[in-house]
Amino acid sequence: MGDNNLILSHRLSEYSSKGPFLEEDIAISNVSLDLLGQAESFLAYASEIKGSGSANDLAFRRPEHEYVNVQMVELPNMDFGVLMAKQFYMDVYHYLLYTEMKSSRDDKLRAIAEKSLKEVTYHLRRSSSWVKRLGDGTSESHRRIQEALDDLWLYTGELFEQDEVEMELTSQGILPEMSSLQSKWLKMVSEIMLEATLKVSDNTFSHTGGRKGQHTEFLGHILTDMQYLNRAYPDANW
Repeated sequence: MGDNNLILSHRLSEYSSKGPFLEEDIAISNVSLDLLGQAESFLAYASEIKGSGSANDLAFRRPEHEYVNVQMVELPNMDFGVLMAKQFYMDVYHYLLYTEMKSSRDDKLRAIAEKSLKEVTYHLRRSSSWVKRLGDGTSESHRRIQEALDDLWLYTGELFEQDEVEMELTSQGILPEMSSLQSKWLKMVSEIMLEATLKVSDNTFSHTGGRKGQHTEFLGHILTDMQYLNRAYPDANW
């Protein structure tokens, strides 16, 4: 969860100053900062569990194969439609995930979810509004947001994969059950896309591997930028 938000935040930050108008440009930057704060919370807890290092170490000093984010968040935002389609899929996911995690038996995860849910509720309202606006807008905006949603659909299945550790955490009431979460996600996504006059893809193929450290070519380029300062000045105080 920390890696998903960290890489998604970085991708959004690359779009700062490129928004279609000033208010939206500021919103993109603000959402990026929200996601970075959520990533820091998850990574700080992860470093506490590990018993060594810090959130900064996990964020900026790991090799590529140790990141376990889904591949979708690595993909470049080629235009505003791709950016908003990706945010829409991830916002629905985060909204439902954090809603379920408010009942987690893990106190820290529950606290992170409760705080993050307030931010993600705004994120979802914004991205779903844009999906409706673009889908039910001009023929050009409809075509481009539909293509973006179709392309990214092939990466959504990975969001709901669970390994043996996560299934054990689910059985202990720490994490939600992902098949149930996926059903809720599909229902919410379908309802919003229907309102936007868009079609949900019927393609059942899904890219996978990110959660096992197998990434697209894009993650290496992201880490080159993201880790440069921390690696160049490892003892610097920020």
